[in-house]
Formats: sequence, C-alpha cells, structure tokens
Amino acid sequence: VQLVESGGGLVQPGGSLRLSCVVSGIDIKLYNMNWYRRGPGGRRDLIAQIMPSGSTFHLDSVKDRFAISRDGAKNTVYLQMNNLQPEDTAIYYCNLNGGPAWGQGIQVTVSS
Repeated sequence: VQLVESGGGLVQPGGSLRLSCVVSGIDIKLYNMNWYRRGPGGRRDLIAQIMPSGSTFHLDSVKDRFAISRDGAKNTVYLQMNNLQPEDTAIYYCNLNGGPAWGQGIQVTVSS
C-alpha cells in the first residue's frame, strides 16, 4: 500500500488549499481513510475521516472549514481546507484505517 500526499504550501490567513492523497494497493472505498495533522506541539491529531459508507467525521475545530471527500475512480482522498488560520499550520498526513500505512506528510503553513 502506498499513500502520496500533495497540495500543501504557504497560504495567507483566510485562504484555501486542497490536499490530495493518491492511494495505491487497496480500494479506498472499502476502508476508513483519515487525515491527521502534527502541529508545533508535536502531537498527531485525527482531524477528518471518511468511512466506507461515505459518512464523515471532522474534528470540532475544523468541521465548519474543512471537508474530507474521496474519488473512487481516482482512488484519491481529498481534504478541502477553507478559511485557513495560523493555528492550522502543521504537517498533514493521510492514513489508512488507523493502521501503519501513512503518507509522507505534507507541510501546510498559514502566515501573512
């Protein structure tokens, strides 16, 4: 299984980014797919999940601004991030089902 993230970068407060996670080796529709982030404090937190049913979970602090989705045809999971704030600065990781398969991580920096 391989997970490859893209779409990070530097954005001003209030801006938007869309992260992508291209997955190979499994059908993402059969598993919980997760986005985590690791901020300056070092802890890696689950911020969004999409389940096989299509139901989603978003951490309270992001649920009005971020949205997880997937494209089964492209086997890709997305994280649309709107109204980004400096506290969203972190390394973002894609993860399969809470297990040991992780993407390489991608930096998102929100700064003016």
